[in-house]
Amino acid sequence: MATVASSLRSPAFLPPRASSLNSSARGLRSNVASNATLRSVSSVGIPRREALFQVLLSGASFASLFLAKEASAGTDMQGNFRPYADETFKFSIMIPQDWSVGAGQSDGVRSITAFYPEEASDSNVSVLITSLSPDFTRLQSFGSVDDFAETLVSGLDRSWQRPPGLAAKLLDTKAANGLYYLEYTLQDPGEKKRHILSVVGLAKDVWYNRLYTVTGQFTEDESEKYKSQIEKAVSSFRLT
Repeated sequence: MATVASSLRSPAFLPPRASSLNSSARGLRSNVASNATLRSVSSVGIPRREALFQVLLSGASFASLFLAKEASAGTDMQGNFRPYADETFKFSIMIPQDWSVGAGQSDGVRSITAFYPEEASDSNVSVLITSLSPDFTRLQSFGSVDDFAETLVSGLDRSWQRPPGLAAKLLDTKAANGLYYLEYTLQDPGEKKRHILSVVGLAKDVWYNRLYTVTGQFTEDESEKYKSQIEKAVSSFRLT
């Protein structure tokens, strides 16, 4: 069986690029959309630690977005932000007032909601929710936040290859509010460096546990414009 690190070296586990979120949403508004569904991930027969990492950053597998209808976005503002509350999946987050909301087509195992600027941009925030078996009870089952982050980022990194591939660098970690917070960068050769802010949490459902992966990303050239907005949005995430 493949190790955690080797599994994470697959491009399928990279965070979705912001441009794909925005272009998909614009295409749907023009009635040009695909009907691809999310690839399901099963934890049956997979060690607990590996199963978690296989779903952590698998938001890249969704192919299209549609405007969210069931989840609700509040109208109260705090500065230039507004609260977004999902009553179905029990989470809340503050998002920039002028950002759009889109949701991926769920397959019953995974669901994703994305928040992104209306203008063309490489920046966005997404919330990926994955159903796990009941034996996944708490994040500490997968090690400390430092161990968790090191395994994740080292699994993504391909800079050791010749020629070098994707470079991943861990910047910071912390555990607070029952959640894991990660900060790291990703850069493909010849492309812009992407700055990633991520929050990971677990919550119990009636039959299953849910893994929540919040990913905020911006490129270095958009740092001045979007960094503070994405930091506030990601840090505001709460399970309700």
